[in-house]
Amino acid sequence: MPFDTDADDTLLAKATALRQAFHLDAVERDKQGGRPAEQIRLLKNSGLPSAQIAREYGGQGASWLTILRIVREFAKTDGSLAHLFGYHHLPLNLILFRGSAAQKEKWLTGSAAGNWIWSNSGNALSKTSSGERTATGWVINGSRPFSSGSHIADYIQISWETADGARLTAAVPADREGIVVENDWDGIGQRQTGSGTVRFVNLEILDDELISSPDVPLTPYSSLISLLQQSVLLNVFVGSAQGILEEGRAYTTTSSRPWIYSGVERHIDDPWIKRQYGDLYIRTLAATELADKAARSLEGAYAEGPSLTAAERGAAAIDIATANVYAGEVGLAVSSEVFEVMGARSATTANGFDRFWRNVRTHTLHNPAEYKKRTVGTWLLTGEFPVPAIYR
Repeated sequence: MPFDTDADDTLLAKATALRQAFHLDAVERDKQGGRPAEQIRLLKNSGLPSAQIAREYGGQGASWLTILRIVREFAKTDGSLAHLFGYHHLPLNLILFRGSAAQKEKWLTGSAAGNWIWSNSGNALSKTSSGERTATGWVINGSRPFSSGSHIADYIQISWETADGARLTAAVPADREGIVVENDWDGIGQRQTGSGTVRFVNLEILDDELISSPDVPLTPYSSLISLLQQSVLLNVFVGSAQGILEEGRAYTTTSSRPWIYSGVERHIDDPWIKRQYGDLYIRTLAATELADKAARSLEGAYAEGPSLTAAERGAAAIDIATANVYAGEVGLAVSSEVFEVMGARSATTANGFDRFWRNVRTHTLHNPAEYKKRTVGTWLLTGEFPVPAIYR
C-alpha cells in the first residue's frame, strides 16, 4: 500500500500490528464512544507508552519521528487512540522540561517501568478550577473541560488558578480521591478520547507534586510543549487522510458501481475516478512529506535541550505550523471528497467511513488554520518568529 510504515522500525511494526487489532471494531467503537479499555490494555502491553522516554529513565529513547508516525499509524483507523497516545506525551515532557530532578526520577522512571498512560486536565483557556493553600500543599475545587484521556489515565496533569490569578500545575494519580471524571464528552468525532469535564472536589495536592512555578520563566526549550501538541494533531490529520484513502480504495475496487453514463463496465476504468484518486493521493502524499519534515524539525529542536535558541525554536514552529495547516485542509478534503468516487452506497453508518471526516473536523475547529497562516505569512514577510504560546 502507498502509506505502509517503515518495516525496519520495530516500534512502528508494533504500532502496525496494534492498528490492525484496533481496526477490527473501530467502526462499532466509534458509534459507542466511551472508554476503549481493551485497546488501552493492548497499548500498554505493547510497551509503546514508554517508547519516547529517555533511556536514562528506563524508556526506549525513540525519536519524535517514530512517535509521530505511530500517531499517524493509529489514526489510519482510529483517531481517538491516535490522539490519546500522542497526548500522553505532553505531561511526560512537561515534567522533563520543567520538573525537578526528583520528579523526573520518580515519574519518568515509574512511567517507563509501568507503561503508565498520562492525560491532562488543565485547559489554559478555561480558568474554572481554583486552589486554596494548606500547610502541605493545596486543596483544589472546580472543573476543567477538554480533559483528553482522563477516563483511561494512570496519572493526570492538572492545573488551577490561585486567588491572585497565578496558574499552577501538578501531576497526581488518576485514582486519587477528589478527582471525578464526568464522562460527558459529546463531540461528533474523536468519540473515545474522553475529552469532557473533570471535576475536582476537595482534591489534595502536595507541594512536591507541583511542577515548577509560574515565577520560573519559559525558555525556548520548555516552550516546546505547545509544538508537541500541534505535532500530534497534524499527524492525526495526516493519518486520517491516509486511512480513508486506503479504505476508500479498497471499497472502490471491490464494491463501487460505474455511473450509468460513464461508458465503462468497471468503476475503476472511469477516467474521472482515476483522476480523482490520483489527486487525493498526491495531496495526501504532500501532507505526509510535510509532516515528516516537521517531525524532523521538532526532533532537531528537542535534541538541543536547554541550549535551544529562540531562532531554532522559531524555525521548528514555522515548519510545524505549515504542516499543521496543510494536514488539516487535506484531512478534511480527502475524507469528504472520497465519497464522490466511492459512490452512494458507501455513505452508510455500517461502513463508518464518515468517522475520518468527523475526527479531523472536531480537531480543526479547536485549532483554526487562519491564525497559523498569518503566523507563517508574518515570518515570510518579516522574518519574525511566533512568540511561544498556546497553539504555537
